[in-house]
Amino acid sequence: MTWKACVAAFVTVAVVGLAGVARGAEAVYHHVHLAADNPEEAAQWYIRHMGCEVMLDRTDRCQFGTMYLAFRPGPAEGGSDGSAVNHIGLSFADLAAKMQELEAAGVTIVTPLREAPGLFKLAFVEDPWGTRIEVVEDPASLGFHHVHLRSANPEATLAWYHTLLGGQRATLKGRLDGLLYGKAWLLATRQTEGRVAPSEGRAIDHLAFAVANLERAAADIREQGVQFTREPWVLENGPFAKASTIISPDGVRVEVVEPFQP
Repeated sequence: MTWKACVAAFVTVAVVGLAGVARGAEAVYHHVHLAADNPEEAAQWYIRHMGCEVMLDRTDRCQFGTMYLAFRPGPAEGGSDGSAVNHIGLSFADLAAKMQELEAAGVTIVTPLREAPGLFKLAFVEDPWGTRIEVVEDPASLGFHHVHLRSANPEATLAWYHTLLGGQRATLKGRLDGLLYGKAWLLATRQTEGRVAPSEGRAIDHLAFAVANLERAAADIREQGVQFTREPWVLENGPFAKASTIISPDGVRVEVVEPFQP
């Protein structure tokens, strides 16, 4: 899929998500921004090991369906574990075979394969730059599966995202409360020890959500009393038309963007 086709898909999904919704900030995942010393090498790592797809007009990114992974050049201040964005989740059809493949390739295994009763098979691995990845076997949602946050108050955290960015309230396999953005989840778990570190500068630097109209979304966000750390601005030659930045109460850097119109 070319970059222009990918952008068109972003917009299509966002517009469909707006059906019957009063606020302008009904969002979908746009990208997750990770840290890596060499973005091109990082993109190839995710393509080779994690099923990420080549972006034909970019070598420093890769995509999962209508969202993508971007990489900030330079070392992270710390891994994603311990930060407000603890890990991302990717789903495979045969996790046992995938784990054998990853182990043979020398990928760091943090937690070996196990069966989580009522959920699915899962394991944890880590990329070479400190991003923790939960690999799961969920046939209902293959590919990019979820983002998992750590929070002092998970319910309040999910309510914050739902109020500002929409999403469908749902329960994963009847076990985990979360929000669905398309087919991908946003989950939150209580931090029981210490404080979570802000995401900016860590291995998972920020999350980005796409909206159909950023100015309308920004007005809705301001009405909720949330201040922008960077007000909406126009990108002349960027990967989207407009962008803005807010910070969640738990310290997650959240980018809200408006894709180019097809």
